[in-house]
Amino acid sequence: MNVTPIVWVITVAVTVAFFIYEFFAHVRRPHEPTIGESARWSAFYIALALLFGVGIGVVSGWTYGGEYFAGYLTEKALSVDNLFVFLIVMASFAVPKIYQQKVLMIGIVIALILRGIFIALGAALIENFSSVFYLFGALLLFLAYQQAFSHGGSNPADGRFMRFVRRHLPVTNEYHADRLTVRTDGRRWVTPMLLTIIAIGFVDLIFAVDSIPAIYGLTEEAYIVFTANVFALMGLRQLFFLIGGLLERLVYLTQGLAVILAFIGVKLLIHALHKNELPFINGGEAVTVIPEIPIWMSLLFIAATIAVATVASLVTTRGGRRTPIDDEPTAQVTRERG
Repeated sequence: MNVTPIVWVITVAVTVAFFIYEFFAHVRRPHEPTIGESARWSAFYIALALLFGVGIGVVSGWTYGGEYFAGYLTEKALSVDNLFVFLIVMASFAVPKIYQQKVLMIGIVIALILRGIFIALGAALIENFSSVFYLFGALLLFLAYQQAFSHGGSNPADGRFMRFVRRHLPVTNEYHADRLTVRTDGRRWVTPMLLTIIAIGFVDLIFAVDSIPAIYGLTEEAYIVFTANVFALMGLRQLFFLIGGLLERLVYLTQGLAVILAFIGVKLLIHALHKNELPFINGGEAVTVIPEIPIWMSLLFIAATIAVATVASLVTTRGGRRTPIDDEPTAQVTRERG
């Protein structure tokens, strides 16, 4: 896939322009979005993402188009998991609803910046060390196991990192509108709003650890990795307000994501064997006994897994019936490893 520097510049410029527009059009004036507003903008960003994928398929071929769609679906599912974390963090800090948009917007921008750094690092590693696919594959299998079987109940807003922040920053007990700091009695204090943003930024960093290796398991094209992440994050703020009540019903989303991460981990390990250069594996020669998983199969598997997890969750929680998973919602959220 030939992506020229000018295409990169235009893509980044348009991305920045979208987020600037989002801030001035929707976030600058504190308010709680209506369901109608959230639905319209969510539909717009999803349609835009789909049209972009079609454009990649038409211009660069449907192999790359398929890689984009598989990556977008994976990143969107992981982003919904992010939303659950954001919900818990904002509830922990009791963020007023009219200020939640600002927190989400800043959190999404932090996520995009962190993922951009991880994307660049991942591309450099893949370019220079083909054996990094073994590392990515093993990491995803570990994260899949942890996601599927971890039953920790810790809250990201009250973990060791946030306790460290609280010890070293003077924090007010109440919000001062949407201000991040306030001067009282001649001293500068930080507000709970700033603590919330710090917590969400930390969570974003944790999520990037499995997000970027996962999509590099579907494509080696940095441009596809970047744009899939951008479109997965665009509209995430509106989606939060649109499906906020539905999030608590997606009780099998964590298990579904674990299956997807494990699948991509296996795919990466198979790909690593095909590119093998490690001298202690088959004498440094490629291992091609196991065929690589084609992108169309990856796309179908990811879409089917998300669909099954969603339908199973909604059926299980229909009529307000609870499951053991409902009684420990933070288990889905806890991505603080250790």
